[in-house]
Amino acid sequence: MALSSIALVFCAVAVLCLFPAVRRTGKPNSKQAAGLFWTACALAFVIAMILQPRVVFEGASTGLKAWWNIVFPSLLPFFIASDLLMSFGLVKFMGVLLEPVMRPLFNVPGSGSFVLCIGFTSGYPIGAMITARLRSQRLLTRIEAERLISFTNNSSPLFMIVAVSVGMFGRPELGVVIATSHYLANLTLGLALRFYRRGDRERLPKRNPPGRNLFSRAMGELTAAWESEERPLGKIIGDATRNSVHNLLNIGGFIILFAVIIRLFTEAGVIGSLARVLGTVLVPLGLSPEVMPSLASGFFEMTIGSKMASESLAPLAQQVAATGMILAWSGLSVHAQVAGMISETDIRMLPFVCTRVAHASLAALYTFLLFGPALPLATSLAVPAMARLEKVQGFAPLASLQLSVQLLALTLAAMLALCLLGAVIHKLKART
Repeated sequence: MALSSIALVFCAVAVLCLFPAVRRTGKPNSKQAAGLFWTACALAFVIAMILQPRVVFEGASTGLKAWWNIVFPSLLPFFIASDLLMSFGLVKFMGVLLEPVMRPLFNVPGSGSFVLCIGFTSGYPIGAMITARLRSQRLLTRIEAERLISFTNNSSPLFMIVAVSVGMFGRPELGVVIATSHYLANLTLGLALRFYRRGDRERLPKRNPPGRNLFSRAMGELTAAWESEERPLGKIIGDATRNSVHNLLNIGGFIILFAVIIRLFTEAGVIGSLARVLGTVLVPLGLSPEVMPSLASGFFEMTIGSKMASESLAPLAQQVAATGMILAWSGLSVHAQVAGMISETDIRMLPFVCTRVAHASLAALYTFLLFGPALPLATSLAVPAMARLEKVQGFAPLASLQLSVQLLALTLAAMLALCLLGAVIHKLKART
């Protein structure tokens, strides 16, 4: 049976699943209908695997290579370090020092600064993981967690600067434009989201009673966290490593699953149909029809979509803008990872999904604005600094791990700088 008939098989399975419920109850409720729909999807996926084992194997191999070569070495140091720093009380320390910075800018508590630093220097979905943990510890309200998760989940700078600009486009200077547009769009969202649900009535217990010395209060929170931690050092490190590897294995499963789905959809012609639908909306806005297939693939998984955008026949500015949109949207694969990270909390996915659409739109806008004037400057700055990256073949795991550790060191330095900034702002306010 040809793979193009999978859609018909799916429809038939869906009808067979829904018919008994409709016949029995007259009209299935929304929860029942959703369960039957996902059951039909799972059955259709199994049938597709039986009909096309070669396509499934190739898709799984592609997803596994992407996870092992890029995701695992890039995120493992950040996952372990963030778990250790949270266990040692750094989040509460930063929460006290950076409350004067984070609250006016983003309307989130100072503890959100830790998510901001890690999220902007690592990659999907670590921002969601840390936000969910802060919510479970009642360091954030639900609305604050939804604000935070919506603008602190970013594509990895290693992926944008190395894998995309060097590995896919072969032009290191494009990494500056792509990363700047990506981060600038998310910061714009963060500033706008400070008005999201400002009438939130949930109140958390005051952890930082007023005092004369901000730094002493922060140190008090830090020492209190040390005293409340009953696990020995070996247990803390072991738990951090085990939890990090477990989370990365879950992420790898999502990546492999969606890589298989994309291959099946491509063979079935679903990607082409989705590209035509996107074209009816985006082509009148000025995007080239040549990038529509890449956007359709990026709707599901950003790595494959970014690769297709770099190989399209569209002008370079259109290729870069499409890549920026794909990285900002992040793909249903990342959305599923984020949903898994927050599944044990009351954080809702809808604000995250809506802000991904806004992030994609802003990233494309900023890319077009920066591409002309900023590209010569980016060339002069990026090419000397990234010359050695062009020697990295296939974004090897060892090179990815080395660069990830360097970024982790920069992250810790950024956290220290933010803490000093918070202390200075507090002192200036105290004088006035």
